[in-house]
Amino acid sequence: MPLVSQSPGEMKALSVDEAGAGLRLDQFLAAELASDLSRSRVKQLIEAGAVTVNGAPAQPKRKLVAGDSIALSMPEAQEAAPEPQAITLCILHEDDQLIVIDKPAGLVVHPGAGNPDGTLVNALLHHCGDSLAGIGGVKRPGLVHRLDKDTSGVMVVAKTETAHRHLSAQFADHGRTGALERRYVALVWGAPPRMEGTIDAHLGRSPNHRTRQAVVPASRPDAREAITHYRVLERLGDDDGEPAAALVECALETGRTHQIRVHMAHAGCPLIGDSEYGAGFRTKANRLPEPVRATVAAFPRQTLHAAVLAFEHPATGEILRFETSPPADFTALLASLRSPGV
Repeated sequence: MPLVSQSPGEMKALSVDEAGAGLRLDQFLAAELASDLSRSRVKQLIEAGAVTVNGAPAQPKRKLVAGDSIALSMPEAQEAAPEPQAITLCILHEDDQLIVIDKPAGLVVHPGAGNPDGTLVNALLHHCGDSLAGIGGVKRPGLVHRLDKDTSGVMVVAKTETAHRHLSAQFADHGRTGALERRYVALVWGAPPRMEGTIDAHLGRSPNHRTRQAVVPASRPDAREAITHYRVLERLGDDDGEPAAALVECALETGRTHQIRVHMAHAGCPLIGDSEYGAGFRTKANRLPEPVRATVAAFPRQTLHAAVLAFEHPATGEILRFETSPPADFTALLASLRSPGV
C-alpha cells in the first residue's frame, strides 16, 4: 500500500491491495497512519470530508475493496518547541557527542498530550543549552529511543546530528549486526514455563484501546515483528512448583512500543503493577501473606527497569556499556517477595 505523498499539509494517497480488502475505511487508515494520527483523529478527518475514496467523499464504515484509491488531505503539523527546565538528571556519561542518563520512573521522555512540559527533553534542553535544540526534530531533540514514563533505567541521547544518525541506525538494526544491547529486569506474576526462552509475536495497535499494543496476526497491515528473549533469574514464593512471582531478565531483539509488557502478558506472566496489561492478574496478590500483599497492591507502576545499554560510540567507535541497578521502590518490592512465608 504505497504512499505517494508523506509531507504534512499535502495530499497523501494510498491504494488498497488484497491485504486491506474488507477493512473499514477508518480501520485501514488507522493502521496505515498509526505513527502519525490517532484513530479518533482519522475518523474526524473522514467525517470532515478530508478523505475521498475513488475521488468521492466516504464514510468511516465504508468497506474497502482491492484497487480502491484513497486520498487524504493531511493536517499541517503543529510543533511547539519545548522550553528548557531545571530538572535534575542522573548523568552516567557525557561527551561532546552524546549523554547517557539513568531515567527515574515517573519522568516522561518528551512532551505530548497531557504532558506539555516537565519531561526529560525539557531537562536536557536546560542541561545542554541551545546546542541540542532541533537535533532529530523539534519536539524530540536528541532522542533515538525512549522509555515509558513509569519505566526506569539507562537511556542515551545524541548531542549532534552526526551522533543522532549513527545511534538511530544502531537502534534501527536492533543489535543484529552491531554492538547495540538492551537488557531489562522485571518482576512478573507467576513465571514462564521454561527458565529461558524467546517470545516471537507480532505487535500492533490494540483494537479495543488506542493507546495500547497487542499481539496480532503477522498478516495484519500494522503488524510489526517483535522478538523478546527472556531468562528467569529468580522464582519467588514457590509453592509446590507454582511460583507467585519471578524476577526476569528480558533482552530485546526488536524495540517496539510496550514490547516487554505485552509479550510477558501474552506469555501469561504480566508485569507486577502494570495496570494496562496486567490488571486481570491483581487477584494473584491474594496468595501472598498480608504484609506483602499490601506492598504489592500499593505499587503504583509496572516493575520494569532498563538495566543494561551498550552501543558503539558514533565518533570513536568504542563500545560503551552501562549498567544500573533498579530503583529503591523496585528493590523494596523484590525484598518483600523474597521474605519468609511468601
